[in-house]
Amino acid sequence: MGDSAAEIAEPAVALTAAADTGLAGFVAPVFRPGEDGYLREVAGFQTADRHRPAVVVAARHTEDVRAAVEFAARYGLPVAVQATGHGLSVAADRGVLISTRKLTGTDIDPAATSARIGAGVRAGDLIEAAARYGLAPLNGSSPSVGVVGYVLGGGVGLLARKYGYAADHVRAFELVTADGRARTVRPGDELFGAVLGSGGNFGVVTWMELDLVPVTAVYGGQLVFDTPLVPRALEIWREWTATVPDSVTSAVTMLAFPDIPQIPEPVRGRFAASIRIAFDGGVREGDRLVAPLRAIGTPLKDDLRGMPYTESHTIHSDPDHPHAYAATNALLGDLTPGALAALLEVAGPDAGLGAVIDIRHLGGALRNPGHTDLALDHRGAGYVVRVIAAPGPDAEPGAPVRAALAPWTVGHNLAFLYGAGYAAGEAQTRDGYSAETYTRLAALKAAYDPGNMFRFNRNIRPVN
Repeated sequence: MGDSAAEIAEPAVALTAAADTGLAGFVAPVFRPGEDGYLREVAGFQTADRHRPAVVVAARHTEDVRAAVEFAARYGLPVAVQATGHGLSVAADRGVLISTRKLTGTDIDPAATSARIGAGVRAGDLIEAAARYGLAPLNGSSPSVGVVGYVLGGGVGLLARKYGYAADHVRAFELVTADGRARTVRPGDELFGAVLGSGGNFGVVTWMELDLVPVTAVYGGQLVFDTPLVPRALEIWREWTATVPDSVTSAVTMLAFPDIPQIPEPVRGRFAASIRIAFDGGVREGDRLVAPLRAIGTPLKDDLRGMPYTESHTIHSDPDHPHAYAATNALLGDLTPGALAALLEVAGPDAGLGAVIDIRHLGGALRNPGHTDLALDHRGAGYVVRVIAAPGPDAEPGAPVRAALAPWTVGHNLAFLYGAGYAAGEAQTRDGYSAETYTRLAALKAAYDPGNMFRFNRNIRPVN
């Protein structure tokens, strides 16, 4: 008996009879549309779209991944990869989906201050494991995000201004390339710099070794201001970010809280500005640093406090349930008064845009490459403006915001492009890199994935 809703996940192109027969020798669990387990494996955190592969391989270790890639190569099939599905970029409508969610091995080396993790490990699990040794990973805001996928996109974390991109702290990883070969990749290898920052364009990462940092506690939380104070809150935060040390990483988010029982008072039904702060320091110094923000006015909410790092997910309080969303972003050289005014015009309290606007302060250590060849460009950007909206049928989410900010935009962050696969294309991918980096990546793509097997992403096309 198959999944009851299997029909919504039918692939656009089914396996050929020969390919279907070729699955007989698989040791790993495989699922075809309509079979028990198929929908469970294709489901992810992003519900606006879902992969619709002709077959799912539920990998348990590297050999399962390698066998799945060899199978795809033998029958000319494209390959998608999913652990948690948070950052689903372009959904697969055919081919093979390799699910890596069961690769959950975690090995902490406290003496080396490092962790070796499988491709299915989630941030919250790594945080808990590292905390036992007085250490922490360079994770993002959500504990349910897969660590490997997050790092492959670069990884702008809670303490990014102090420590830089998470990708700057990778020591090694194992990559299964389109030829079915499992390669251990280290700094200095040409694939090391190509893979980190380009998502899944070059293969399937099965494990990763990365640095941990000696952080056990942080000062942080949110200051939330009601509608009349939103413009002032953004302007004061903008001025404040020019004064803070690199040990402070912050963001300000404009959003309309739904008027539903699940949203707590007093923010329910309000259009508000929420300032989120993570400071690698103590409470007394944290309170001193945020004094200008508290002077904005009486907040709807002020939960700034010292906390163990294991509670750091409460700083942003990202949704913990799967839902539908699409997102775009613009990297700004600086958040000038003119840029902020343009943003408020199209996305402020009176604009009715119906999207979440998240402005993150960059700079600091993000400007200092840990490895010089990573596929992470536009490091000089001072801010990133993210637009997260309900998915639409044919328009890039946040297009009015991107248009308004065009005079100050230096590019965009490919890892913050969620869903909206119809907006994906070579021009969009190129804007995530310098011309030199894109040329290098396209040449390496031609060398390691000439058939573009790994193309369900913001794709780098192979060019000889």
